[in-house]
Amino acid sequence: MTKIYLTHTPEALKNYYGERALAQLRALGEVTLNNHDRVLTLDEFVNEVRDHEIVVASRDAAAPAGLFERSPGLVAFCRVAVDIRNIDVDAANRHGVLVTRATPGFDTSVAEWIVGVMIDLSRGVSSAAAAYWQQRTPSIAMGRELRASTLGIIGYGFIGRRLAVLARALGMGIVVCDPFASIAEPDVHRRSFEEVLECADYVICLAPAIPETADLFGRAAFARMRREAYFINASRGELVDESALLDALDNDVIAGAALDVGRAADQMPSPMLAAHPKVVASPHVGGLTPPAIEHQAMDTVRQVKALLDGTMPENAVNPGYATRLARLPGFSGAFEGART
Repeated sequence: MTKIYLTHTPEALKNYYGERALAQLRALGEVTLNNHDRVLTLDEFVNEVRDHEIVVASRDAAAPAGLFERSPGLVAFCRVAVDIRNIDVDAANRHGVLVTRATPGFDTSVAEWIVGVMIDLSRGVSSAAAAYWQQRTPSIAMGRELRASTLGIIGYGFIGRRLAVLARALGMGIVVCDPFASIAEPDVHRRSFEEVLECADYVICLAPAIPETADLFGRAAFARMRREAYFINASRGELVDESALLDALDNDVIAGAALDVGRAADQMPSPMLAAHPKVVASPHVGGLTPPAIEHQAMDTVRQVKALLDGTMPENAVNPGYATRLARLPGFSGAFEGART
């Protein structure tokens, strides 16, 4: 029976994989669980996956070159996430190991989180709640409606498109900056990055984290925003110059911010920003809902099943290099003459 190693800690297993997906994975092979309460070191990882053909990995389980070099029995590394930046795919290629990724399934979850924090920022909900919890009298402040305000989306991918649907239902105007996206909706207006910053009441960062977008939101970007505008980051912390954001908040350059991501551990907001009185922060849970999590977990179940059925799984990253798949019965002889 094929041996499968699941990297999730007990807590992550509950929140990021789920019982139904685990049961189906166990029906496909002999599953070994990570019983540590933390991410494994490389030496521990190598030792744990010894004699396992397939690894099903959480997003925080890095796969450096050393893992592939020291795991001669490993055939496939299946990531339960879209992000594979901490997987050394080149090393996997050299050693003939297949890498797969999950598809996005958290568009509604993250889009709803964004709507929630837009309302929170506009109505001071968290500030009032914090005051009551501390047995203080909250300040009374005039709120703002989302209706008739302008939503600026930087990065019009699957989350941005879902967010636009919700914003349209709330009566918001929508402007978008994404040089690679096609926009068919007549009420979604393409604008330059600078134009979005200058006109939007809510600027939403949904751009991908790539070298070209590092520190995209710096001092110049915040300076272009309206003083009454809010900045919301639901993408990655690398897109934001944190010192610039802190200065923008301290000096009333912008009205406030909401963060579900940052440069702290596990992509969480940095404490210095999360604690700011003009910030609403959550610990990277925008996509943490049962439908969103199960979507990605079930992707890996289907990928493992495809491998055991002798077919290339969907969302394989390096199929042309995965020569070790020939060790699985259904792939025998399939990689004769392939790259090594």
